[in-house]
Amino acid sequence: MPRETASQLADAIGDAIASREEFFRTAGEYRADGSYVVSRRGADSSGNAKVFDSFERLRRLYERLPEEFDAEAVGRTGITGSRRHMILRHFAEHPAFDCETVSRNPLRIRKGTAEMTGEEVVIAD
Repeated sequence: MPRETASQLADAIGDAIASREEFFRTAGEYRADGSYVVSRRGADSSGNAKVFDSFERLRRLYERLPEEFDAEAVGRTGITGSRRHMILRHFAEHPAFDCETVSRNPLRIRKGTAEMTGEEVVIAD
């Protein structure tokens, strides 16, 4: 394969591997190195982001949390400050996580959808 073609292919693969999804308040970025970054939508400082080794690590964090959880529960995993709330919102916004916001003050998330539990939920604004 010619070098130029290989370079174009490598760029295309990198673009396919690295992508960013924006939600209402948060964004998720799949990086080419395999890491996954949760950030506040529109923010550009590292104080508004949490880097995970992979999306699977974020999924494992979610699975370890109780059926209903808040920022304190997320904080027990070592995530500090406002990043805890950002992670809660990301769980509620990202379609890979089956959960809903049940309270905004304090911010609380419940696993499972309203259809599954038969209970009414409060949608995050």
